Amino acid sequence: MPAIVSEIMSSRVLGLPPSATLAEARTLMQRHHIRHLPVLEHEQLVGLISQRDILAAQESSLERGRNGQFLEQHRLSEIMKTGVTTVSPRAGIREAALYLQKHKYGCLPVVDKGKLVGIVTDSDFVAVAIHLLEVLDNQLDEQDDEPDASEIDELQAESDEFEYRDDSPR
Repeated sequence: MPAIVSEIMSSRVLGLPPSATLAEARTLMQRHHIRHLPVLEHEQLVGLISQRDILAAQESSLERGRNGQFLEQHRLSEIMKTGVTTVSPRAGIREAALYLQKHKYGCLPVVDKGKLVGIVTDSDFVAVAIHLLEVLDNQLDEQDDEPDASEIDELQAESDEFEYRDDSPR
């Protein structure tokens, strides 16, 4: 049975309403070491904001000569991505990973029956890859411990080269 998104997603998802400021989003992201933040209205996903979105907005304000108040003065609703692609918790992780890679997304919100239930990020897929590499390494180590057929043939040939002489008194 293929692995599914609900097995690797983060189910403790933090979100903010569209009326929250960019400063609030940045603070929440920094405090919890996250790069993507769902924008929720009445528990429904209405958008997504990323660290990159906040940095781009901040950089744009600097180019226009605005002061450092930009993040406090602007709302998530002004720069959030809408029409966000989501994934079901029952979707296969391989398909979700291929979708992220193809579209160069950093995350996919996980929605079940219209409600946000989790988020799966590129970091989650890196963790899966690391786990699979560890399993593969362990399997290869176990195989190295067992002699293969050619090694057994070599050992047999070496033992056939010895002549045994029985010098014991009879």
